[in-house]
Amino acid sequence: MDEHRGGAFGLELRHLRCLVAIVDAGSFTDAALDLGLSQAAVSRNLLALERVLGVRLLHRTSRTVAPTTAGVQVLARARVLLAGVDELVGEAATGHTRLRVGHAWSAFGRRTTEFQRVWRDRQPGVELRLIRHNTPTAGLAEGLCDLAVVRAPVDLDRWSHALVGHEPRYVALAADDPWARRRGVRLAEIASRTLVVDRRTGTTSPDLWPEHSRPAVEYTHDIDDWLAAIASGSRVGVTPQSTSAQYRRDGIVYRPLRDAAPVPVHLIWRRHDPHPATHAAVALAMELYRGDGGTRDGVRPRRP
Repeated sequence: MDEHRGGAFGLELRHLRCLVAIVDAGSFTDAALDLGLSQAAVSRNLLALERVLGVRLLHRTSRTVAPTTAGVQVLARARVLLAGVDELVGEAATGHTRLRVGHAWSAFGRRTTEFQRVWRDRQPGVELRLIRHNTPTAGLAEGLCDLAVVRAPVDLDRWSHALVGHEPRYVALAADDPWARRRGVRLAEIASRTLVVDRRTGTTSPDLWPEHSRPAVEYTHDIDDWLAAIASGSRVGVTPQSTSAQYRRDGIVYRPLRDAAPVPVHLIWRRHDPHPATHAAVALAMELYRGDGGTRDGVRPRRP
């Protein structure tokens, strides 16, 4: 058993590349030409792979090469592993030419398209990618993005951060809900309804209401569950304006929540080794949220 484990650690990427090249090229000779190696080196790598795995991978004749049953399975895994390695190398090589912005529910709401277009014009050498990930840091803690848009409460002491704007809250309702005919809803009225909340990344909690008059709460797992629960007609949701802009669905309407505090929108990023384009992204987000006349989604900033 120990020998087998020791042999497994002898597996190298060049062994897998040779296996794939032999099968794809159809012969050891052509594989050697494709890889820029000698035919003897290709043979040695294949034998080393078979020795490490303890199985025969190819049927060889004077004219043909075909994978064995085990070889078919190993070949499929080898292709996945090699593709992952190539992607890893590519990501490392283009790390500063691609900016990944994570978000849990919505990116910049109705400003998202404008953010993408302005970014393309101003930063042609840095590709922008928006990544949705339903965690409190929208994929930043998981290493999936370079900076993240967060609206839910998060430990800002752990991350570098910037407040880029505020968004008013809206009520999400089924289209046939009696409130759907109204121009707005007040916070106290929701206490009589069942409220659906995303516990992990949502911006709404029972703390918005006085302790003695809070709505009944049901928890959902993500935006799709949240929308489905509201569309059923018996529940409502409270959400920032960005959700109403990016998640328009048949059977659901959004109405302003008249007397609730707006939701702060932060960009967060790692303190150490931030992406070089981070501050350009922060500046652009602030610019778009500021908009004309200094309003924040229709909410005037408070005077100091």
